[in-house]
Amino acid sequence: MMTADCGDRQEHYMDIRDATEADMGAVADIYNHAVAHTTAIWNEKEVDVANRIAWLADRRRVGYPVLVAIEDGEIIGYASFGDWRAFDGYRHTVEHSVYVRPDQHGKGIGKALMLALIDRARQIGKHVMVAGIEARNIGSIALHEKLGFTNAGTLAEVGTKFGGWLDLTFMALRLDERSDPDGVPK
Repeated sequence: MMTADCGDRQEHYMDIRDATEADMGAVADIYNHAVAHTTAIWNEKEVDVANRIAWLADRRRVGYPVLVAIEDGEIIGYASFGDWRAFDGYRHTVEHSVYVRPDQHGKGIGKALMLALIDRARQIGKHVMVAGIEARNIGSIALHEKLGFTNAGTLAEVGTKFGGWLDLTFMALRLDERSDPDGVPK
C-alpha cells in the first residue's frame, strides 16, 4: 500500500493498494456511472459485481495490477492496465484505464493512480503505455501531457455513444530507453 499526496492546495492524502474481490462492488459502481453518464467508456451496458470479480481475476492471471484509491475507508477511484493488442509483437505495450468517483474529480486522484500504474508497468518491464481518450476530453488529455505522454494521433468517428460519433485520441508514454525489445529495461 502506498500513500499519495495528490498535490492540490489542500493536503489530500489517500492510500493506493491492490484491489481485492471485496472492492469490486465499489469498482462496479464507478464503472457503471461512467458507462451511464460519460464517454470515458464506450460501452453502453452496465456490469454487475460478478463481472468485475471475473475482470479482476483475468488481470491477476496475466500479472497485471488493479489498483484502488482509498480515502476514509471508501474507494474513490481505480486503475488498471492490460494488453494493448492481442498479438505477440505488442507484448511490451499496455493500455491503461483510470476512473475516479464523480464526486472526487479534480482532486488529483487520477494523477496519483496513473503515477502508481506507470511505476507498476515499469516494474514488470513494459516499454510503452498507451492511452485511448475520447478526443473532447481535454482534461484527460492535459493530464496525460503533464505526465509525459505524447499525442500519437486521433481517429475520427471510430466509436459511438449517446447517438453521436466519437473520435479517439491516442497518447503514448515510453517507459524505458532499451534498444533491444527483449533486453533488460534501462
